[in-house]
Amino acid sequence: MNPIDPAALARALIRCRSITPEDGGAIATVQAALEPLGFTCQRLPFSSVGKPEVQNLYARLGTSGRNFCFAGHTDVVPAGDVTAWSVDPFGGEVRDRVLYGRGAADMKSAIACFAAAVGRFLAGRGGRFAESISVLVTGDEEGSAVNGTRKVLAWLSDRGERLDVCLVGEPTNPSRLGEAIKIGRRGSLSGVLTVTGVAGHAAYPHLADNPLPRLVRMLSALTSERLDEGTEHFQPSDLQLTTIDVGNPAPNVIPARARAAFNVRFNDRHTAASLEQRLRRTLDAVGGEYLLDIEVMGEAFLTPPGPFTDLLSAAIRRVTGLTPELSTTGGTSDARFIKDHCPVAEFGLIARTIHKPDECVALADMTALTDIYEAVLAEYFTTAR
Repeated sequence: MNPIDPAALARALIRCRSITPEDGGAIATVQAALEPLGFTCQRLPFSSVGKPEVQNLYARLGTSGRNFCFAGHTDVVPAGDVTAWSVDPFGGEVRDRVLYGRGAADMKSAIACFAAAVGRFLAGRGGRFAESISVLVTGDEEGSAVNGTRKVLAWLSDRGERLDVCLVGEPTNPSRLGEAIKIGRRGSLSGVLTVTGVAGHAAYPHLADNPLPRLVRMLSALTSERLDEGTEHFQPSDLQLTTIDVGNPAPNVIPARARAAFNVRFNDRHTAASLEQRLRRTLDAVGGEYLLDIEVMGEAFLTPPGPFTDLLSAAIRRVTGLTPELSTTGGTSDARFIKDHCPVAEFGLIARTIHKPDECVALADMTALTDIYEAVLAEYFTTAR
């Protein structure tokens, strides 16, 4: 069994133009790396009405014992303005021991590091391994997340297959490898508030019903109310206005409709349902008719600190010398689906350049991350159940 070079595998993945929902050969590249290690790979394309087909992969090594799952995604956001890059975004170029390319940090390199870590873990055991390691990779994390991890998990449940713990390789560190483990994520809820009135001439307001003052009062009520004070593991919940639209080109016309959108990042003191009820009570107290459309991207969740996070922290400390913060900051990830199936934590590379031009990762960080993942596997499978 030839050892996997994580940098070489990461470069191959970056060269796959896997902009959501396109796969660009990325899933096949991961499969080709895992099968020589003994993984049985299942390609899982899923589609739904109004959504494109997405390629997913579930690979498992072993059929018994505990199942340690690593989860990640090969899809990436677009490169944006390519003239802002100093390299080809999909070239996988290395300069001064730094690997550049879209997905280098988020999160193709972490997938490569885990594959390399599994190879080293197995080699260290002389091929003798009686339990199970699995890898769940989706091509739909940066997109709608409808035909990705959520459907793979449902497929596993239908088969009666269980995950005992899951490590997600998202970039969790702000500026230095080893700074942070994500043990939860805030929930995300978006709302569109529409207030209707009656259009008319601005010189004859008594013949119209201007929706704008009502909208302003409603937005003031929404933004002035503090949702909570935060918790031990979460920062305070927060509502941010994202747009206010009237679409009125005439300064002497009272509009018939006004619209605003907002996003709420909320902690585990709320559910999306309880938060929606609270928002509607606030709007009802202002008075007047309105329409409120709500979309929930994910519920807040927390994996309480315990044996799994202790094990992960110890491995990080051993390799980097840093004691990681147990964090819940940032956006959403597919951990929001996995938490319904098993304890889940996230640890990967540095997030400073993700979704930016010249996204990159230091090769030294990839070496250290591979060491950390190998140490996690070794400790997990030598720890009594």
